[in-house]
Amino acid sequence: MNVDLFDFTLPPERIALRPAAPRDAARMLVVTPDGLADRTVADLPGQLRAGDLLVFNDTRVIPAQLEGMRGSARIGATLHKREGPRRWRAFVRNARRLRDGAAIDFGHDVTATAHDRAEDGSWALVFAGEEPVELLLERAGRMPLPPYIAGKRDTDARDAQDYQTMFAAEPGAVAAPTAALHFTPSLLAALESAGVEHATLTLHVGAGTFLPVKAEDTADHRMHAEWGRIDPATAARLNAVRARGGRVIAVGTTSLRLIESATDADGRIQPFEGDTSIFITPGYRFRGIDGLMTNFHLPRSTLFMLVSALMGLDRIQAAYAYAIEHGYRFYSYGDASLLLP
Repeated sequence: MNVDLFDFTLPPERIALRPAAPRDAARMLVVTPDGLADRTVADLPGQLRAGDLLVFNDTRVIPAQLEGMRGSARIGATLHKREGPRRWRAFVRNARRLRDGAAIDFGHDVTATAHDRAEDGSWALVFAGEEPVELLLERAGRMPLPPYIAGKRDTDARDAQDYQTMFAAEPGAVAAPTAALHFTPSLLAALESAGVEHATLTLHVGAGTFLPVKAEDTADHRMHAEWGRIDPATAARLNAVRARGGRVIAVGTTSLRLIESATDADGRIQPFEGDTSIFITPGYRFRGIDGLMTNFHLPRSTLFMLVSALMGLDRIQAAYAYAIEHGYRFYSYGDASLLLP
């Protein structure tokens, strides 16, 4: 499909630079075949049915943004995928100053050497020493806010909390599964009281989620792989919910993509551990999920293509136009949508 079909104009003032407080006070646009409804995230228990199950991503964002020096050259690096105990694939700013084996000093006694430049321009960074890389990043790294936020303000201490979900447990993501940022313990308790269950899986979100689609046709776009896991008990539980007539609602496109990667042709969700580079565009037949709660996405992005596949391109374009007109806040720290096809 032509990528221009997934374009729209977003006024810059619609980009949220801070999350709502409290988190579940964010607005939520409910989109169904019957139309649109304005709600808040706190209204979610009333929008679902007893027996439904929400699936959250329990990945934890690491401080994956690094600034360093190679000689007199300033080098910026954003880690996006672990390739080994001390080796991470990274997108590098000022990469023309690197060569294979070049050492980068990130300060705080943190150094790495660059190896194996890939076709997409990324480098493998191998960190020196014996300390776990996670500890090195705690010293030298900072939270990797999306460029549409980081370009407008500096990362600060608030982001260490704001850009982490209440489910964050498994370190490895370089971007938050942002739909889950809206959840609080009190909202989870209200959902449980309404008979709505929840489960978790793990998908370590990579920096590729922010990369623009540069191809003119979706068939020519290559997704970056991300590592995920659904354990056997969780897979069995999701299948049991659907078998008894409940709905599996993915919270976030990351949860949805992993479930769909793990679902076989008969609609059975299988245990999964490994990389996925699934790319969902209109025409895709969803097999493992029955709905999606997600934030509002960038124009021409793979995530906007995904929600268009779920709800239909015309319906999602109309929903986004409504959200823009009625003051919804967009992107990672913005408001939510509940998509029930």
